[in-house]
Amino acid sequence: MQENQSPAASGNDKSWEQRFVETVIERCQNDKGMAARLRRADNPATEYQSWELLGWFGVDLERDYERLPFVTVAATIAKSKSERNGSLRLGQAITSCYKEGNKDDQAKARLRRLLACNDLAEACRILRPVLTLIDNRVGQPLDYVRLLRQLRFFGFESGLRTKTQWAQEFYGQPVDDDKEGGAA
Repeated sequence: MQENQSPAASGNDKSWEQRFVETVIERCQNDKGMAARLRRADNPATEYQSWELLGWFGVDLERDYERLPFVTVAATIAKSKSERNGSLRLGQAITSCYKEGNKDDQAKARLRRLLACNDLAEACRILRPVLTLIDNRVGQPLDYVRLLRQLRFFGFESGLRTKTQWAQEFYGQPVDDDKEGGAA
Protein backbone atom coordinates (compact mmCIF):
# COMPACT_ATOMS: atom_id res chain seq x y z
CA MET A 1 0.00 0.00 0.00
CA GLN A 2 1.44 3.38 -0.92
CA GLU A 3 2.02 5.82 1.94
CA ASN A 4 -0.55 8.34 0.73
CA GLN A 5 -3.15 5.84 -0.44
CA SER A 6 -5.84 5.37 2.19
CA PRO A 7 -6.76 1.81 3.19
CA ALA A 8 -10.29 2.35 1.94
CA ALA A 9 -8.83 2.84 -1.55
CA SER A 10 -6.87 -0.41 -1.51
CA GLY A 11 -8.55 -3.27 -3.35
CA ASN A 12 -7.63 -5.74 -0.62
CA ASP A 13 -9.75 -8.71 0.53
CA LYS A 14 -8.81 -8.22 4.18
CA SER A 15 -11.29 -6.74 6.63
CA TRP A 16 -11.01 -3.12 7.72
CA GLU A 17 -10.06 -4.30 11.20
CA GLN A 18 -7.35 -6.63 9.89
CA ARG A 19 -5.85 -3.94 7.67
CA PHE A 20 -5.88 -1.51 10.62
CA VAL A 21 -4.13 -3.94 12.98
CA GLU A 22 -1.49 -4.80 10.37
CA THR A 23 -0.94 -1.11 9.62
CA VAL A 24 -0.53 -0.22 13.30
CA ILE A 25 1.93 -3.07 13.85
CA GLU A 26 3.93 -2.08 10.77
CA ARG A 27 3.95 1.63 11.66
CA CYS A 28 4.99 0.92 15.26
CA GLN A 29 7.91 -1.20 14.04
CA ASN A 30 9.09 1.34 11.46
CA ASP A 31 8.27 4.70 13.07
CA LYS A 32 9.22 5.08 16.73
CA GLY A 33 7.61 8.53 16.89
CA MET A 34 4.29 7.12 15.70
CA ALA A 35 4.63 4.24 18.18
CA ALA A 36 5.14 6.74 21.01
CA ARG A 37 2.08 8.76 19.93
CA LEU A 38 -0.04 5.63 19.71
CA ARG A 39 1.05 4.45 23.18
CA ARG A 40 -0.56 7.63 24.53
CA ALA A 41 -3.73 7.22 22.46
CA ASP A 42 -5.82 5.59 25.18
CA ASN A 43 -5.47 8.63 27.45
CA PRO A 44 -8.24 11.15 26.65
CA ALA A 45 -5.81 14.06 27.21
CA THR A 46 -3.33 12.80 24.60
CA GLU A 47 -5.58 10.73 22.33
CA TYR A 48 -5.45 13.43 19.63
CA GLN A 49 -1.88 12.36 18.88
CA SER A 50 -3.26 9.23 17.20
CA TRP A 51 -5.72 11.08 15.02
CA GLU A 52 -3.31 11.42 12.11
CA LEU A 53 -3.26 7.65 11.63
CA LEU A 54 -6.95 7.19 12.43
CA GLY A 55 -7.99 9.97 10.05
CA TRP A 56 -5.79 8.58 7.29
CA PHE A 57 -7.40 5.21 7.91
CA GLY A 58 -10.90 6.64 7.43
CA VAL A 59 -12.05 6.53 11.07
CA ASP A 60 -14.64 9.22 11.82
CA LEU A 61 -12.93 11.13 14.63
CA GLU A 62 -16.12 12.92 15.67
CA ARG A 63 -17.98 9.72 16.53
CA ASP A 64 -16.90 8.17 19.83
CA TYR A 65 -18.46 4.83 18.93
CA GLU A 66 -16.22 4.65 15.87
CA ARG A 67 -13.04 6.31 17.22
CA LEU A 68 -12.73 4.68 20.68
CA PRO A 69 -12.32 1.05 19.53
CA PHE A 70 -9.52 2.03 17.14
CA VAL A 71 -7.79 4.22 19.74
CA THR A 72 -7.97 1.47 22.36
CA VAL A 73 -6.58 -1.24 20.09
CA ALA A 74 -3.89 1.01 18.57
CA ALA A 75 -2.63 1.97 22.04
CA THR A 76 -2.65 -1.66 23.14
CA ILE A 77 -0.63 -2.78 20.13
CA ALA A 78 1.87 0.06 20.54
CA LYS A 79 2.35 -0.61 24.26
CA SER A 80 2.78 -4.35 23.74
CA LYS A 81 5.28 -3.88 20.89
CA SER A 82 3.58 -6.79 19.14
CA GLU A 83 5.10 -8.00 15.93
CA ARG A 84 1.94 -9.76 14.75
CA ASN A 85 -1.72 -10.27 15.46
CA GLY A 86 -2.16 -13.06 17.98
CA SER A 87 -4.78 -15.71 18.54
CA LEU A 88 -5.43 -15.18 22.26
CA ARG A 89 -8.96 -14.00 22.98
CA LEU A 90 -9.66 -11.46 25.71
CA GLY A 91 -11.47 -13.85 28.08
CA GLN A 92 -8.70 -16.42 27.72
CA ALA A 93 -6.07 -13.76 28.28
CA ILE A 94 -7.65 -12.66 31.56
CA THR A 95 -7.61 -16.23 32.85
CA SER A 96 -3.99 -16.59 31.73
CA CYS A 97 -2.99 -13.76 34.07
CA TYR A 98 -3.78 -15.84 37.17
CA LYS A 99 -2.48 -19.19 38.44
CA GLU A 100 -5.98 -20.47 39.18
CA GLY A 101 -7.29 -19.27 35.82
CA ASN A 102 -11.03 -18.70 35.71
CA LYS A 103 -11.40 -19.90 39.30
CA ASP A 104 -9.34 -16.99 40.66
CA ASP A 105 -11.39 -14.35 42.50
CA GLN A 106 -9.41 -11.44 41.02
CA ALA A 107 -9.87 -12.81 37.50
CA LYS A 108 -13.59 -13.18 38.09
CA ALA A 109 -13.78 -9.64 39.49
CA ARG A 110 -12.05 -8.22 36.40
CA LEU A 111 -14.43 -10.08 34.11
CA ARG A 112 -17.49 -9.00 36.12
CA ARG A 113 -16.38 -5.37 35.95
CA LEU A 114 -16.06 -5.59 32.17
CA LEU A 115 -19.43 -7.28 31.88
CA ALA A 116 -21.01 -4.51 33.97
CA CYS A 117 -20.03 -1.79 31.49
CA ASN A 118 -23.03 0.04 30.10
CA ASP A 119 -21.45 1.75 27.13
CA LEU A 120 -18.43 1.68 24.86
CA ALA A 121 -16.59 4.56 26.54
CA GLU A 122 -16.83 2.83 29.91
CA ALA A 123 -15.73 -0.50 28.42
CA CYS A 124 -12.67 1.08 26.80
CA ARG A 125 -11.78 2.88 30.04
CA ILE A 126 -12.12 -0.33 32.10
CA LEU A 127 -10.17 -2.31 29.49
CA ARG A 128 -7.05 -0.10 29.74
CA PRO A 129 -5.67 -1.61 32.97
CA VAL A 130 -6.85 -5.10 31.97
CA LEU A 131 -4.93 -4.88 28.71
CA THR A 132 -1.84 -3.62 30.55
CA LEU A 133 -2.10 -6.54 32.97
CA ILE A 134 -2.40 -8.99 30.08
CA ASP A 135 0.64 -7.46 28.36
CA ASN A 136 2.68 -7.72 31.58
CA ARG A 137 1.69 -11.28 32.54
CA VAL A 138 0.90 -13.18 29.35
CA GLY A 139 3.62 -14.07 26.87
CA GLN A 140 1.58 -14.07 23.70
CA PRO A 141 -0.26 -11.38 21.75
CA LEU A 142 -4.00 -10.91 21.77
CA ASP A 143 -6.18 -11.37 18.73
CA TYR A 144 -6.32 -7.61 18.14
CA VAL A 145 -8.51 -7.97 15.06
CA ARG A 146 -11.15 -9.82 17.08
CA LEU A 147 -10.92 -7.34 19.97
CA LEU A 148 -11.31 -4.40 17.58
CA ARG A 149 -14.34 -6.04 15.97
CA GLN A 150 -15.87 -6.76 19.39
CA LEU A 151 -15.39 -3.17 20.52
CA ARG A 152 -16.77 -1.78 17.26
CA PHE A 153 -19.97 -3.74 17.79
CA PHE A 154 -20.16 -3.13 21.55
CA GLY A 155 -22.68 -0.30 21.11
CA PHE A 156 -25.22 -2.63 19.57
CA GLU A 157 -27.52 -4.43 22.03
CA SER A 158 -25.65 -2.70 24.90
CA GLY A 159 -22.66 -4.90 24.17
CA LEU A 160 -24.58 -8.06 25.00
CA ARG A 161 -23.04 -10.15 22.22
CA THR A 162 -19.51 -8.95 23.00
CA LYS A 163 -20.00 -9.47 26.74
CA THR A 164 -21.32 -12.97 26.10
CA GLN A 165 -18.27 -13.77 23.98
CA TRP A 166 -15.90 -12.49 26.67
CA ALA A 167 -17.64 -14.63 29.31
CA GLN A 168 -17.57 -17.72 27.08
CA GLU A 169 -13.87 -17.18 26.35
CA PHE A 170 -13.19 -16.72 30.08
CA TYR A 171 -14.99 -19.88 31.14
CA GLY A 172 -13.58 -21.93 28.28
CA GLN A 173 -16.82 -22.44 26.41
CA PRO A 174 -16.59 -22.65 22.66
CA VAL A 175 -17.71 -19.59 20.73
CA ASP A 176 -19.47 -20.40 17.47
CA ASP A 177 -17.72 -18.11 14.99
CA ASP A 178 -20.60 -18.48 12.53
CA LYS A 179 -23.04 -17.00 15.03
CA GLU A 180 -20.79 -14.15 16.14
CA GLY A 181 -22.08 -11.79 13.52
CA GLY A 182 -19.89 -8.71 13.37
CA ALA A 183 -17.66 -9.77 16.21
CA ALA A 184 -16.03 -12.85 14.66
